[in-house]
Amino acid sequence: MRDTDLNSMLYRAGAMLTGHFLLSSGLHSGRYLQCALLLSYPEYAAVLCKKLARKFKKNKIEIVIGPAYGGIIVAYELARALNTQAIFAERKDGIMQLRRGFSIKKGQRVLIAEDVITTGKSVKEVIKTIRPYKPEIVGIAALIDRSGKKSIFGKIRLTSAKKIHIKTYTPEKCPLCKAGIPIIKPGSRK
Repeated sequence: MRDTDLNSMLYRAGAMLTGHFLLSSGLHSGRYLQCALLLSYPEYAAVLCKKLARKFKKNKIEIVIGPAYGGIIVAYELARALNTQAIFAERKDGIMQLRRGFSIKKGQRVLIAEDVITTGKSVKEVIKTIRPYKPEIVGIAALIDRSGKKSIFGKIRLTSAKKIHIKTYTPEKCPLCKAGIPIIKPGSRK
């Protein structure tokens, strides 16, 4: 699949939004990737995650975990492509945790999944949540990396289907705020 295929899927699904957005990171942006719209098409999710999973085929992944909500479908489809288990971490009282009977065994080879990574905050919360289980974190797989950084997670490898640069602004320097454009908070984090 060429990069333009993912771009085409984003636009066909209506997942590339324009406006004035408050990101989960607290930054502002004039564009927002609403991957929930992209992932609402099972054929897109399957194709993209199968391609991404190929990059981890030789890593003997035993479990794929994603943060709720954005990482759930990605984790599920990656696990399907890798023929392994998918689980997710979710926030309760603002703290990311494993619930619903999910657990990770010591030494288990884990892949962390996410839809879009900007600052990596949700993935960092998942890492913090699973560390006490003492897994072997093999890597992080994201459909889209918009972080613009090389090593956002230290020594843990980040692999994405696509890197996209979307300009972000601090609230103080946001030209959209200065223009008086109303802001929208589209993400799942409060």
